Amino acid sequence: MRYTDFLETLLIRGRSKKRLRALTLVELLIAIAILGTLSAIAVPTYNNYIDEARNSSAVADIRGIEGGILRFQVERGRPPDTLAEAGLPTKLDPWGNPYQYTRMAGLSKKERDAKCRWNKFEKPLNEDFDLSSMGKDGKTKPKITHKDSHDDIIRANGGAYVGPASEY
Repeated sequence: MRYTDFLETLLIRGRSKKRLRALTLVELLIAIAILGTLSAIAVPTYNNYIDEARNSSAVADIRGIEGGILRFQVERGRPPDTLAEAGLPTKLDPWGNPYQYTRMAGLSKKERDAKCRWNKFEKPLNEDFDLSSMGKDGKTKPKITHKDSHDDIIRANGGAYVGPASEY
């Protein structure tokens, strides 16, 4: 079989029943457009799912750390100065940053004003201690309405609320 006969056999085949079928350029472009559209929908949905899972993990971690701090407080009559004093390991949040802890109880008003986090009404979030994660961006500010604090996971109202600062 000659080379030209082989090409003729594979590509042309004339009126033969063994005619070869291939995708046209238009069909290929339509398939790529469909895949692109599906991925444009799927990727943000997946990223939102991952963010929600990390937020839930941070909330659970903060609740666990809060339990350890409250046990220390019951045993000793005061909150610990640091998480290490309470015997809690230095734990990282789901974004790889350490959890932020600040003891508030027993501080003077001036010291409390300098260290505490504030809500939108210029009132401290907690009276006993602050506990939070800096969130996805790893940035935070004392006032939770600041843009750097919107993604923070916070403990507020003495532990009655634990969740994203943007939802508080």
